[in-house]
Amino acid sequence: MQTKEAEVNFQDATIQDVVVYPLKKFVDERGWLAELFRHDEIAEEFYPAMSYISLTKPGLTRGPHEHIDQADLFCFIGPSHFDLRLWDNRPDSPTFGNMMTLRVGDENPAAVIIPKGIVHAYRNAGPVDGMVINCPNRLYMGEGKGAPVDEIRHEDDPETIFRMD
Repeated sequence: MQTKEAEVNFQDATIQDVVVYPLKKFVDERGWLAELFRHDEIAEEFYPAMSYISLTKPGLTRGPHEHIDQADLFCFIGPSHFDLRLWDNRPDSPTFGNMMTLRVGDENPAAVIIPKGIVHAYRNAGPVDGMVINCPNRLYMGEGKGAPVDEIRHEDDPETIFRMD
């Protein structure tokens, strides 16, 4: 259950259940390769059900939004770098009210698992179009795209307290 935005004063601190791990590039004369996830390295509840890739223009933001049931596994490997902000909006969490900000991307390749109930947004802070891969643990709109979208879109609220600035 999510709370009303006005009830929370977020503070900079780590958030329980958020997992951040480096993405290692294996480089040779052909270019590079990176493993994004392995089932023997992440909890089963976060196993991906699908994946997609997005390109974000410099200076632009995606989010903030949160999911009721879905967890995201974002992979920031380049090109460009991103400021990723997370807000723990789970009233039953010991880190409720905490906010994390990470710089991830081509200079700091990382994967970030964002559990349900964590509000999240990212901004391309680099000079070029930035690529992000997401491997969520739920299908977008469910089987056959017949279910409602699992998303609370705070970005649609001009009065939201969830801001990148």
